[in-house]
Amino acid sequence: MVNINQLHDIEPRWFAILTRAKCEKMVQRQLRKKNIHAYVPLQRLLRRYQRSTRLFEKPLINCYVFVQITRSEYLPVLETENVAGFVRFNKDLIAIPEVEIDLLRRITLEEGLDLEVAPGSFAEGDRIEISAGNLAGLRGRIVKKENKQQFQVELERLGYQLLITVDATFLQKSGLLHPNELKL
Repeated sequence: MVNINQLHDIEPRWFAILTRAKCEKMVQRQLRKKNIHAYVPLQRLLRRYQRSTRLFEKPLINCYVFVQITRSEYLPVLETENVAGFVRFNKDLIAIPEVEIDLLRRITLEEGLDLEVAPGSFAEGDRIEISAGNLAGLRGRIVKKENKQQFQVELERLGYQLLITVDATFLQKSGLLHPNELKL
């Protein structure tokens, strides 16, 4: 199996990176200090309190920052504080088309749009791979959906079954498991 890496030496392309929770804006600022083009789609929300109303911005997609980079900027992005890694699809580093980034920009500019972003759908029995965090790279199987964002994942190793709850932002669908791989 050949891994695909769509980083280019000269032409900057868009990629998604995972960050620690609530660090998207900070990571964006740090990347911009390194002269790396970073984009966090923000949605503007109005919060009503007893005595006032406030307008605030929150990331459209939690724990995601989009970067437009060339091959030489790959390591500086990874070395940035609070960056957990690049979003990969079956271990492949796939570029995001410019039209999809433009779509995110248009969505976030739309005033009063009630919007909810949900990760790709997962179902019980789906083979998955953890794409970020301390367990990155482990493969397994979804046992139970806890709620919209949390899934119970089965890990089998050394003759024991270990059930853990994993946030959906750290999961991606995976192909079939090889007989000697871990099962989640």
